[in-house]
Amino acid sequence: MATGRTHRPATRSRGIPEATVARLPLYLRALTALSERSVPTVSSEELAAAAGVNSAKLRKDFSYLGSYGTRGVGYDVEYLVYQISRELGLTQDWPVVIVGIGNLGAALANYGGFASRGFRVAALIDADPAMAGKPVAGIPVQHTDDLEKIIQDNGVSIGVIATPAGAAQQVCDRLVAAGVTSILNFAPTVLSVPDGVDVRKVDLSIELQILAFHEQRKAGEEAMEALPDGLPAAAAAKGSADQGPDGDVPAVMPA
Repeated sequence: MATGRTHRPATRSRGIPEATVARLPLYLRALTALSERSVPTVSSEELAAAAGVNSAKLRKDFSYLGSYGTRGVGYDVEYLVYQISRELGLTQDWPVVIVGIGNLGAALANYGGFASRGFRVAALIDADPAMAGKPVAGIPVQHTDDLEKIIQDNGVSIGVIATPAGAAQQVCDRLVAAGVTSILNFAPTVLSVPDGVDVRKVDLSIELQILAFHEQRKAGEEAMEALPDGLPAAAAAKGSADQGPDGDVPAVMPA
């Protein structure tokens, strides 16, 4: 569901395309599930199905990692978990700050998936003085006045913005000035950042709008399928377009 723009070249230092990088977490999630079930090896077809991609694309992606599997055996699950984790930088600890501890920020702070994937929530920051000192997910909230010191003291390079849209750019500017070079943005606005800073945007309302589009299209297809036999879809659509709100005159008269 995360979308956004990057200000770095289209390939990473090892020449891995951004599209491949975006799929690596999907492979890692599927591989982790296999590892937890003590599955030693997996075929490209099985792993591709679990990750929701086709097997040819998976094999191409893994070739960028230098992993080609063994014919008749498949891929070693544990080695692939290590290999992808290393490529994604998950073999080290990444301190993260969350700015904006409203309902969404608090939910993110309580999300257990961060720690299990190498991301440690180092600090929670909010502009409301009444929030200062209150524990959320066992972490006391700190005031935005201390943002720069918090970033420097914790060696933070990844920031999460969960503020209202109107405050997001100012928070972003302060994070970048303090040394943050990667931002996950939940605020419903586009952020402007300098070269060398990566932004990933998560907008749930946009995702819902895309789903609404697909639902509307499916409803239209079902309506066409329900037409009486012998009535062409094009004729039905034309008849509907020719009718006005009362069903007898065009809704828009010709000029």
